[in-house]
Amino acid sequence: MEKQVLGRTGRLVPVVGLGTWQLGADWGEVSEADARAVLDAALESGVTFFDTADVYGDGRSEQVIGAFLKSHPDAGITVATKMGRRLPQKPQNYVLKNFREWTDRSRQNLGVERLDLVQLHCPPTAVYSKDEVFDALDTLVEEGVIAHYGVSVEKVEEALTAIARPNVASVQIILNAFRLKPLEQVLPAASAAGVGIIARVPLASGLLSGRYTRETTFAKDDHRTYNRDGSAFDVGETFSGVPYDVGVEAAARFTELTEQSLGGELTPAQAAVAWVWQQPGVSTVIPGARNPEQARANAAAGSAGTLGPLFTSGVREVYDELISKHVHDKW
Repeated sequence: MEKQVLGRTGRLVPVVGLGTWQLGADWGEVSEADARAVLDAALESGVTFFDTADVYGDGRSEQVIGAFLKSHPDAGITVATKMGRRLPQKPQNYVLKNFREWTDRSRQNLGVERLDLVQLHCPPTAVYSKDEVFDALDTLVEEGVIAHYGVSVEKVEEALTAIARPNVASVQIILNAFRLKPLEQVLPAASAAGVGIIARVPLASGLLSGRYTRETTFAKDDHRTYNRDGSAFDVGETFSGVPYDVGVEAAARFTELTEQSLGGELTPAQAAVAWVWQQPGVSTVIPGARNPEQARANAAAGSAGTLGPLFTSGVREVYDELISKHVHDKW
């Protein structure tokens, strides 16, 4: 597994990490044993960067990771968590008092004195321009409660505003073959500023695995069922904001591209993950995994060779022809 520096944290992290939203059982039932098996498989495969949030399973994801950390104290694991969704997402709620409560809860869940990296969890756009928000985060760093802080964003404009902040260590943003806009300004700006990029939703909620058809259904408690219209949270988090039927068609094209240009060396899912981390400026990509097999397969993409210009141009062609008009100007 290749490693890169995660921006201003100075930490070396694997180019493929693990997103743990699904371990909170927000995508359908996942037992604690199954969650532990995913973490075991990921670590055995060289994954030492876990991304979580205080609201994933109302803290369950953090708690599962905390128990895992306790049993692997010398594994060199970096945990990035997120905060800001335990109250209504209004700018006035992003204050030091709430930050203290949220980080104290996360420290308890994870069983640590100091959090490695805390990210604001896709707050309202106005929050990124409030000096007092970042002063409060600086206070938590000075007090030793958190080691570093970053932001998780929905929009390119939010990412650019955050990158300009002197102590923002990392920006987490959706980046995949169906979401190319961050390549234009965000990645170059982050590289120039020394800010790490954590790429999330690399498989477009599973579409880029090539396993779904128009007839595929998902559990009622899976966001791929209940958030297709954006009624629960930003619709861009579900299938990257691409209408499902369009995504299925584009994913079929992506699968053909993988087979033709890579000769079966990688599965479509692995090619999707490898394409993301190979973009200049990306520190790590965080696919989720519901079982150990997926965790191992995702990790294997971290040692993939360069995908090459034929694959890259094919990704752009699919995006321009099918995807761009649905997502490019929204986020």
